Amino acid sequence: MWLWVTSIAGEFWFGFSWLLDQLPKLNPINRVPDLAVLRRRFDHADGTSSLPGLDVFVTTADPIKEPILSTANSILSILAADYPVDRNTCYLSDDSGMLLTYEAMAESAKFATLWVPFCRKHAIEPRGPESYFELKSHPYMGRAQEEFVNDRRRVRKEYDDFKARINALDHDIRQRADSYNAAAGLGDGEPRPTWMADGSQWEGTWVDASENHRKGDHAGIVLVLLNHPSHARQLGPPASAENPLDFSGVDVRLPMLVYVSREKRPGHNHQKKAGAMNALTRASGVLSNSPFILNLDCDHYINNSQALRAGICFMLGRDSDTVAFVQFPQRFEGVDPTDLYANHNRIFFDGTLRALDGLQGPIYVGTGCLFRRITLYGFEPPRINVGGPCFPRLGGLFAKNKYQKPGLEMTKPGAIPVAPAKGKHGFLPLPKKAYGKSDAFADTIPRASHPSTFAAEAAVAADEAAIAEAVMVTAAAYEKKTGWGSDLGWVYGTVTEDVVTGYRMHIKGWRSRYCSIYPHAFIGTAPINLTERLFQVLRWSTGSLEIFFSRNNPLFGSTFLHPLQRVAYINITTYPFTALFLIFYTTVPALSFVTGHFIVQRPTTMFYVYLAIVLGTLLILAVLEVKWAGVTVFEWFRNGQFWMTASCSAYLAAVLQVVCKVVFRRDISFKLTSKLPSGDEKKDPYADLYVVRWTWLMITPIIIILVNIIGSAVAFAKVLDGEWTHWLKVAGGVFFNFWVLFHLYPFAKGILGKHGKTPVVVLVWWAFTFVITAVLYINIPHIHGPGRHGASSSSSHGKHTHSSNKLGDVFYGWP
Repeated sequence: MWLWVTSIAGEFWFGFSWLLDQLPKLNPINRVPDLAVLRRRFDHADGTSSLPGLDVFVTTADPIKEPILSTANSILSILAADYPVDRNTCYLSDDSGMLLTYEAMAESAKFATLWVPFCRKHAIEPRGPESYFELKSHPYMGRAQEEFVNDRRRVRKEYDDFKARINALDHDIRQRADSYNAAAGLGDGEPRPTWMADGSQWEGTWVDASENHRKGDHAGIVLVLLNHPSHARQLGPPASAENPLDFSGVDVRLPMLVYVSREKRPGHNHQKKAGAMNALTRASGVLSNSPFILNLDCDHYINNSQALRAGICFMLGRDSDTVAFVQFPQRFEGVDPTDLYANHNRIFFDGTLRALDGLQGPIYVGTGCLFRRITLYGFEPPRINVGGPCFPRLGGLFAKNKYQKPGLEMTKPGAIPVAPAKGKHGFLPLPKKAYGKSDAFADTIPRASHPSTFAAEAAVAADEAAIAEAVMVTAAAYEKKTGWGSDLGWVYGTVTEDVVTGYRMHIKGWRSRYCSIYPHAFIGTAPINLTERLFQVLRWSTGSLEIFFSRNNPLFGSTFLHPLQRVAYINITTYPFTALFLIFYTTVPALSFVTGHFIVQRPTTMFYVYLAIVLGTLLILAVLEVKWAGVTVFEWFRNGQFWMTASCSAYLAAVLQVVCKVVFRRDISFKLTSKLPSGDEKKDPYADLYVVRWTWLMITPIIIILVNIIGSAVAFAKVLDGEWTHWLKVAGGVFFNFWVLFHLYPFAKGILGKHGKTPVVVLVWWAFTFVITAVLYINIPHIHGPGRHGASSSSSHGKHTHSSNKLGDVFYGWP
């Protein structure tokens, strides 16, 4: 009975989860940015632009696991993006506080003086140097084609030298530290500082960690590598002995570049990436205070130089004042051609997220997202439409105006309000103490909240006072007794701070937009190794369940959340529960062959008709969804295969971890996903794909594989042995078992196979296990009962027939 109840519960859950996935897709929509209109409206004939300021946040936590060269390429692509130079500011957050990261950024700033003008002169795409020089063909889009070959050869040589310097930085820093410490006569027992190139001590983490200079215990650092450029164009010099490239007609200004390492001290909960993003928000408010913020991971570079403009289109277009953020799809390079572990995840990005654009908009997925700064400060939208596409006029009933927007005089640097504000908290949506003790930072909030900020004066160069204030607002104790992490900024309390941060904006009535352009806006590096991929999914699924068991549960969201948007959030916070029923479905039918007890009688002909109608309908809907999203059938099926692997491993582990957290009040910790290949990439770019790093997450899929092989082998042996007389009675169950094995084939291939070759070893092991099980079953009598010949066989057969008549005509293997 308990098997039957579990089976029925599983059927209801699978049907319910399918509805949760399909209902938010009822109003799909495609939006395309019109960059030509944007240029006509905001770009001027003299080369200047009135586009709004944009702060780009790049976060890194470990220059070893996150290769420093990838971070440097990301920074270079941001500096070279096609966006007004004086309106573009790049911030790098280094949570490790290591001199290695800072000096890599300093080298990047030097190389940018050559790379950025080269990109502008020849309209280079993509503008990440590593990806550009790996292209096999270079279609030219610039106007100086006769100079292109020589310029490219020169820049390639300089980039090779730049890579050599980046790769040698770790050794150079250690050698420099040893030299300075030896000159100072410091012994092995004394603290040995790490020295910068200018001869000053590094305030962050030292090579030889000591008190106040170790990871998790160091002072805050804010260093401006490239200060804010002038507002007027600055043309480069002509070709000469010192300048081999002719930049006489090219604007050589570079965007502002700032290195930030927030203060960390023992005893403080630094809130991982969410805490780093909030620290960047405050520091950037003091230094540049751009009205829009784009956040990228350190391994994501700008692949399309128009990406920033495309995102801004959705913030400045018609009916855009209620748009909180614009989410770009995540694209990856370095994935094997077969995408064995579904790293591209096109079903989610091009299907689910794009479809949500017809409601309140896509959810926030962590990187490649453009924010309106005031949404991070707790502001509510100027108007709220709770009626959705069906009843848009309902929005007028819920219009809000709880505080006054500041006038133009508030948008100028150093300006103070000349008239008292009418709102409860002045120009702020929350009490001033909620933002912290920095008056300088609080004064920047009204200027960022003005809807015409892009028409105001651009930021000025950062002086020592501004830098000192930026260090202060990134202090470890700054957020104490403030609203950061709850009412302000990125939300704390979960490892998936992205989903819950976007959710908190949506329940206030803000909307979001999905922006997909070609060439792809941003491209990152996927965790190609199976172990790292499983840990990545484990982190995502655990964070989703944490949201479900918190006060941010979408079931209790405000009425400003669109009903179908609520369904989408319920789906994104409950999907790991599928593992509980899926493991039952992938093991019990196979075990039924061994035990001889089945939970479902043989279905009638009419049931087969209903089943065919249901499966046909599901297949038609899947084909329509795939066709609309532009996803290939292969990608759709590969996504299903990895869903099976993830459900049997990471999803189940996430459920167990969150249950332990809820019951025993224990925090969940995760290691950083490594993006550093461990194989020999020179011989095989996918060498890391089959590097086996065993983890406990692999245990459950291996058990499921063995159970299904053994169950099929036992059924085969029972038919050969005469214990079962009809092949058709076991055909359905055996087919189901092999269907499970087929879905777990990429997992088996990942732990046993080799790239580029037929994974014969996988098939050999499956066949070997199958044959050995069948032979053992036939030749060991006590496994299946008394002898098989003569009266014993007849008696056994008669007993089996009587049992079958008692239970009904059983359909073997029906799950």
